[in-house]
Amino acid sequence: MNPTQPQGASDWLFPPGSDFVEQIRAAQGRLLSAEEPGYRPGQLTVCLSRETGSRGGTIARRVAQLLDWDYYDQEKLEYLAQEAHLEQELWLGLPAEARQWAEQHLQQLVAQRRLSDHPSIQRLAHALLAIGCRGRAVILGRGAGYVLPVASTLLVRVVAPMGDRIRYMSEFLRLTEEQARDYVYKTDRQRLEFVLTHFGIDPNEVHQYDLVLNSSLLGVEACAQVIVTAARYKQATLEQEEESEAEA
Repeated sequence: MNPTQPQGASDWLFPPGSDFVEQIRAAQGRLLSAEEPGYRPGQLTVCLSRETGSRGGTIARRVAQLLDWDYYDQEKLEYLAQEAHLEQELWLGLPAEARQWAEQHLQQLVAQRRLSDHPSIQRLAHALLAIGCRGRAVILGRGAGYVLPVASTLLVRVVAPMGDRIRYMSEFLRLTEEQARDYVYKTDRQRLEFVLTHFGIDPNEVHQYDLVLNSSLLGVEACAQVIVTAARYKQATLEQEEESEAEA
């Protein structure tokens, strides 16, 4: 059985009576108007979402290595969210406007039902925004791309055919084909439910991403190189926009 949306999630994502276009925009959370005027992160962050078994973690680590940027996975992010003093260290050296912007951004996300008010998710979001304000980071999963602003984020989705993903997990975890299939379906569903529940986003909707890459067709290295090229281009664009605003 394929992963399905949890019961009631569609009603939460698409409130009755809303205009269809606005429903789609709100659900995907990619409205430029949602970004607050004034301060914004000046450095890019790469956020990578992936299907189970698509080797997204390997690709994310390779991207961080090629760019020489910090790398954050689920374990590191949860540790940061639990240890307040570590999150505070991320804010050191950043202007006061950065923290103010982050608080306003979080409040707006919650008000727009694009972020859960659950304490653990709020702590995670604070840590993600601290990382995003510094930039020059690669973040794997945990809904990071749905929290950080569009302009300073490269949001990537890595996919692969189900058969390839099952075979990879079977080899990687030394599972039977049936066990690997169950693992892939279960993990895909858990990730889907996490993102739907706490960010109101369907991670399988491709139009919200800057890049969608098929790792079975491209391979790990090619995927990483494409992401690095796009990141460098978007970072250059971000810097040019800042220069233009400064001159205006």
